[in-house]
Amino acid sequence: MKEEYFKEYSSCLNRDMEFKVYGHTGKPVLVFPPGCGRFWHYEHHGMVNICAPYIDAGRIQLFCIDGIDWESWENKGGNPYDNMQMQEKYFNYTTEEFIPRIKEISRAANGGNEIGIMATGCSMGATHSANTFFRRPDLIDSVIALSGLYSSKYFLGDYMDDTVYRNCPLYFLPNVTDEAYLNQMRRARLAFCVGQGAWEDPMVEDTLRLKQILEQKHIPAFVDIWGKDVNHDWDWWYVQMPYFLDKVLA
Repeated sequence: MKEEYFKEYSSCLNRDMEFKVYGHTGKPVLVFPPGCGRFWHYEHHGMVNICAPYIDAGRIQLFCIDGIDWESWENKGGNPYDNMQMQEKYFNYTTEEFIPRIKEISRAANGGNEIGIMATGCSMGATHSANTFFRRPDLIDSVIALSGLYSSKYFLGDYMDDTVYRNCPLYFLPNVTDEAYLNQMRRARLAFCVGQGAWEDPMVEDTLRLKQILEQKHIPAFVDIWGKDVNHDWDWWYVQMPYFLDKVLA
């Protein structure tokens, strides 16, 4: 498997940001790390190996972005306003700097052709994947989100400001009425999954609410609630990822 490491300056975040690319060609997949995770966590936890048959076959190419959740969503010592300003900067880094780099590298790997980008992740990686897609469906054409949170109450309680609203699909998506915007979402291939086992309760609640909103907006999606033995952990994400790759790539 081809692997490449990059370290590049981000003007959005005013720092160097690292990322890794796995694979030689195929559909580009933007991989967000789990909560407080780094760009190398997907490999470290074995998910790159789980995806290896798809990577080696040239079906997908993984682009593992770095995270900064410890400065935003999971910054327990910070104040909510500053935390969410950092989250917005991270969103801007993702959409204005990282995704253009994905496109550049992907075009070179696919004979100059531009292929639509999938976003994926587990836990907070799912949260970032969904947020990026629902805010910018012009940049992402498919999502596999495993055990994600789609509101802010788990992190921020009742705190609310405009930046919180913009970064939580459960808050802003019900108010989207622009049909062109909605049609971009309707053309995408979407999968959201959560278990009902240990540490999954808040994710079940958010996923069920997201399912309701998607149905109300007529946005097709696979929304699966797996069994009570399915915990918030890698062992189950190893099962879910190839299962949904087969559906989303079909």
